[in-house]
Amino acid sequence: MARYIGAKCKVCRRESEKLFLRGSRCYTDKCGFTRRGYPPGSHGKVGRRKLTSYAIQLREKQKVKAIYGILERQFRKIFYDATRKAGNPGANLLIALERRIDNVVYQLGIASSRTNARQIVRHGHILIDGKKVDIPSYLIKVNQVIKLVDRQKKNPLIKKSLEERDPERIVEWLKFDKENMIGTVVRLPKREDITLPIQENLIIELYSK
Repeated sequence: MARYIGAKCKVCRRESEKLFLRGSRCYTDKCGFTRRGYPPGSHGKVGRRKLTSYAIQLREKQKVKAIYGILERQFRKIFYDATRKAGNPGANLLIALERRIDNVVYQLGIASSRTNARQIVRHGHILIDGKKVDIPSYLIKVNQVIKLVDRQKKNPLIKKSLEERDPERIVEWLKFDKENMIGTVVRLPKREDITLPIQENLIIELYSK
């Protein structure tokens, strides 16, 4: 069953949007949103009200938070850090989210979703340059090596995730040795590497008010 953003937010409940929360399943016909592109319940197909510009901006922020599994306080900190850096603040925001180690573990195919990737990281199953890292918000750097601990290499869920990994969705800024389960950060991600349906300009406008 597909998940919808903003469980506590009346604004976000009015609209449904594909969030890619189920990993590789979201790219297949089994995706709940593909099979039913409207919210659950008896009023899912009818009664949609026109959203204000504020509601649209808020929904976009809630969507990005849901995709990456980040709470408001942490998201706000990442946003303000992004505005202090040179360049486009919206692109800086998305690049910072992509650099999180839980997202990198997901992109490598070790986990079937970002939620599963966070669990793998928190349980101490990931080594970066030979040192255990159990903080999902850790930001990777160029040339760092991400390795799965030996005791988890035979984990059936991880093996299944790697088998179902779509080779066409391998990001160019990461290199992965499937046999040894070792990933390398070739370069930092760029905005054009992020193919998720995100309009970061709406988030910038929201926080600029």
